[in-house]
Amino acid sequence: MNLPILPIILLAPAAACCALCLVPADRPAWVRRIAVAATAVSLLLALTLVWIYDRAGGGYQFEAMIPWIPRLGIGFHLGVDGIGATLVLLHALCAFSGVLISYAIKERVKEYYFFYLLLITGVFGVFTSLDLFFFYFFYEMAVIPMYPLIGIWGSDVKEKGVVRFSKDYAAMKLTIYLTAGAVLALVGLLWLYVGAGVRSFDLVVLEQQFRSAPLAAQLQRMIFPLLAIGFGIIAPLWPFHSWSPIGHAAAPSAVSMLHAGVLMKLGAYAIIRLAINLLPAGAAMWLPWIAGLCLMNIIYGGLVAMAQKDLKLIIGYSSSSHMGYVLLGIAVLTPLGLNGAVLLMFAHGIMTALAFALVGHVYDETHTRYLPELGGLAKPLPFIATCGVIAAMASSGLPGFGNFVAELLVILGTWDRYRLHAVLAILGVVITSVYMLRMVRGVFFGPVNEALPHVRDARTPFARFPYLVLIATLLIVGCWPKPLVELIDASTRPFVKRMLEHPPERGLTITEGLIR
Repeated sequence: MNLPILPIILLAPAAACCALCLVPADRPAWVRRIAVAATAVSLLLALTLVWIYDRAGGGYQFEAMIPWIPRLGIGFHLGVDGIGATLVLLHALCAFSGVLISYAIKERVKEYYFFYLLLITGVFGVFTSLDLFFFYFFYEMAVIPMYPLIGIWGSDVKEKGVVRFSKDYAAMKLTIYLTAGAVLALVGLLWLYVGAGVRSFDLVVLEQQFRSAPLAAQLQRMIFPLLAIGFGIIAPLWPFHSWSPIGHAAAPSAVSMLHAGVLMKLGAYAIIRLAINLLPAGAAMWLPWIAGLCLMNIIYGGLVAMAQKDLKLIIGYSSSSHMGYVLLGIAVLTPLGLNGAVLLMFAHGIMTALAFALVGHVYDETHTRYLPELGGLAKPLPFIATCGVIAAMASSGLPGFGNFVAELLVILGTWDRYRLHAVLAILGVVITSVYMLRMVRGVFFGPVNEALPHVRDARTPFARFPYLVLIATLLIVGCWPKPLVELIDASTRPFVKRMLEHPPERGLTITEGLIR
């Protein structure tokens, strides 16, 4: 296929940003149409990308290369493997749904969509870049718009009418944490560039170099934690997680959808693509420690979510807990665990985007997210209540949803290496069920709070469309996971095989029996 799919996917939202600069601020309808058109183009091409990806051939496909600074080895190099293609589709779905949910924004619409599309462009750039320079450039592009999006269009988090923390505090804390992590990762990337000795930022060149002449094991062990922690902060890896739930709670609904649905996956993706892929000896030393930290994500995040009263904080801490499963699947470094981790990135991204969209609708109608002030909304909001129950079931890992398949793969993959971790991970599923069922009961069932204003359901097909897209995706992946698992497996299985063929000095504790 001659169509440059990846450049169009990446440049469609970027071109929309430029187009918005030409639209008068008093024409919000045109602003919204441009944003919808741009994200629709990216979504259609992302679906095409996943459909025509050659699973038998594997490797990086749909590559596009434009040299930029040859003396430094920097070029605009795009390409995706099965992992990247899956995450591009995830982002395209969340971005398109988020643009539709953003119709609730009524103030400074042009500026809002400009920053929102800039965020979308940055995330697409991370998932498609095969040059470390542009990988980091797009990573920063994805992080920076979060500050104005939360600081201007966000909301303070209140409890019993008292401000618990302001949106300015949330925006600043998020920016400081993610910037600190980015600087740490930058040190690791530059050290990797110098240590490689090939004067190239191209990921394909570095992979070939390290297969024939890997870095010294000690050097790998020193660089690996810089990348793992630097990118792990956005994952968010415990104990660097505290910025995330606060950022979720203060952000506008569509921004929370991208924040939890996609932005958190950038860290996990970078750990797979860069840290483990290029530094196997460092991975052999540090991944068992990361596996232990993942349990804190799962158990601690779940217990804190149980104690929250703000709906967004519940889902925010739940997201931190579920990302623990993703990082655990990566840390065990088996085909089963890696497949489950990437599939869970996809399923959790869709589920949490749905949950934040629903909470946004409830907040817009009731003007509160405080759980004790809600109740009985299933009668006036039957469609939203139905979607809320579905989101809760998906989050709890019920069969029939993509989350069940993904979590099962992670737990089975973990059992092969860390059986205690697998048992505790199952406990995390039970904790998730407790707080999700409690939230559904508190919001949609029980006695109606007569003090609530008159609320309106999502009644029109246009208003219901983004919710139905996300729910349909969860059900399709849950009932028919084979195509997506095969797409992911096309990259994860060769990835683990390369680790076995080129073991580091101390060896990776991966049994060849796991590769069937």
